[in-house]
Amino acid sequence: MEKQNFPDSDVKTVADLSGILRRRKWTILLPALGVFALSAVVAFAIPKTYKSTTTILIEEQGIPREYVTANITSFADQRLQSINQRIMSTTKLLEVITRFRLYEDLKGRMTIEEIVEKMRKKDLLFNTISADVIDPRTGRPGQATIAFSVSYKGRNPETVQRVANELASLYLEENLKTREKASADTSKFMEDERADVKAKMAVLDDKIAAYKQKHGSALPELAQVNLQGLDQVEREMSRMEDQLRALKERESNLEQQLASVSPDTTNQERDSLRELRVRLIDLKSRFSDEYPDVIKTKASIKELEARLAATGKEAQTTKPDNPAYITMASQLAGTRTEIQSVQRQVKDLRKKKDSYRQRVESAPRVEEGYRGLLVDRNNLQAKFEELNRKSMDAQVAYGMEKEQLGEKFSIIDAARLPEKPDSPNIPAILLIGLVLGLGSGVGAAAVKESTDDAVRDAVKLAADTGFPVLTGIPEIVTLGDVARKKLRRIQAAAGVVAVLVAGVVAVHFFVMDLDVVWARLMRKLML
Repeated sequence: MEKQNFPDSDVKTVADLSGILRRRKWTILLPALGVFALSAVVAFAIPKTYKSTTTILIEEQGIPREYVTANITSFADQRLQSINQRIMSTTKLLEVITRFRLYEDLKGRMTIEEIVEKMRKKDLLFNTISADVIDPRTGRPGQATIAFSVSYKGRNPETVQRVANELASLYLEENLKTREKASADTSKFMEDERADVKAKMAVLDDKIAAYKQKHGSALPELAQVNLQGLDQVEREMSRMEDQLRALKERESNLEQQLASVSPDTTNQERDSLRELRVRLIDLKSRFSDEYPDVIKTKASIKELEARLAATGKEAQTTKPDNPAYITMASQLAGTRTEIQSVQRQVKDLRKKKDSYRQRVESAPRVEEGYRGLLVDRNNLQAKFEELNRKSMDAQVAYGMEKEQLGEKFSIIDAARLPEKPDSPNIPAILLIGLVLGLGSGVGAAAVKESTDDAVRDAVKLAADTGFPVLTGIPEIVTLGDVARKKLRRIQAAAGVVAVLVAGVVAVHFFVMDLDVVWARLMRKLML
C-alpha cells in the first residue's frame, strides 16, 4: 500500500520531543562534545598573554601661576605626543628589549625592525584620559588630558610588570628632561639676547660719547648757553668798538696838539722836520705806504735829514727838550698802545663771535643726529630692561623646573603583577565551543530525524497506512539489557566526573589558582 503523509502528523508534542532526545542523544552529544573538546584544545593551546598597566597623572605646577609663570608654551597634549614619539622610537624600544631579554624566541625568525614594530604596534598600548576642565590661560572650558595609561602585553607576568614600570619611568624621566631642557633653552636664549642688547648699548654709548666730543659745543643742551654767549660777545664787541673810536679820536687830538708844539727852540729846520714826521705818522695811520702823500712826505723828511746831517746836526739822535712836547708825545704813545690792545681784543671777540654763530647755525643738524642716537639708546634701554625682566623670570622658571615644582607626571596606579591572562579568554572560548557544539548536535539530530522514515507510534502508523492498529507489543527487556544499561550509566557518570575534574585542573593551571577562586567565591558569598 502506498505511504501517505498528512500535514498534521508533523506537529510534535513534548512526549515526541522527549522521545527524539532519547533516540538521538548520542547524535547530539557526540558532535557537542567534539566541538567543545576542540574549543577547549584551542583555548588551552593558544599561548597565554598577560597585560600590566601603569596609570600616570598629569599634575599642575605646585607654585601658583601669579607668582611664577612657566616658560613652557606647549600644551600637555602636544608635549605628551612628543614624549610618546621619543619613547616609541626604535632606539628606546631596543634598549628595553635588550635590558629585559624580550622576544628571544623571535630573534631567529624576525629582523630587529620587525620585532620592534611588533612591540610598538601590538604589545604596547597608550591611552589618554580626558576630562572637562577650565583652561587657566584663556579661562574657557574644554577637553584636556589629565592622565594617561601605558600597558604592555607579554607571556611572562613578572616581565610584563617590570616592562610596564620601566616604560612609566621613561615617560616620567623624558617629561622632566624635556621640560628642563626647554626651560634651560629659554633661559639661555633670554640671557644671550640680553647680553647682545647690552653689547649694542655699549657700542652706541661709545658713538654718543664720540659724537658729543666732536660736537660738544653745539649740543642741544648748550643751545641756550651758545645764544647767551653770542649775545654777550656782541655786546662786548660793541663796547670795544666804542672804546676804539674814542681812543682814535684821542689819538687824532694828541697828534694835532703835538704838531702845534715845538720839541725845542733852536732850529727852524728841526721844526719843519718834526712837523713832517707828525704828518707822516698821521698819513700812515690812514693810508698805506704807497699813497702819494706818504711817499712825498718821506722824501721831504729824507731831504731835511740830509741837510741837517750836512750841517753836522744828527736828526736821529736829536732829543726834544720841550716838556710840553714830551708829555704829549708820551700820551700819544700810550693812546696808540691802548688802540692796539683794543684792536686785538676786538679781533679775538670777532673770532669768538664767529665760533658762537657757527655753533648756533649747526645746532639743528647736530641736534637731529644727537636725538637720533638718543632715540636708539632709549629703545635699546627699554628693550634691555624688558629682556632683563624676562631673563629673571626665565631663570626663576628654570629653577622651578629644576626643583620639579612645575607641571609633572606622577604615577597614581603602578603596574601590578597580573593574576590572570589577558588573552585568550578561555571562558568565552569554552562557552562559544559549548554553544556551537550543542548547535551542531541539535542540527545533526534534526537532519537524522528528518531523514528517518521509521514509524514508532500507533497513531502515526494508522495515519500513514489507513488501517487501524489492533495491538502493540511492548519492548522485551532481558537481564543483559538491564546490565548493559547500568554499565552505560556508570560510564556516563564516570565521564562526567572526569570532565569536571579535568575542568577544575584546567582552571587551576591555566586560568586561576583554586585558592584564589575559592577566596573570591567566599568574598562574594559574604557580600
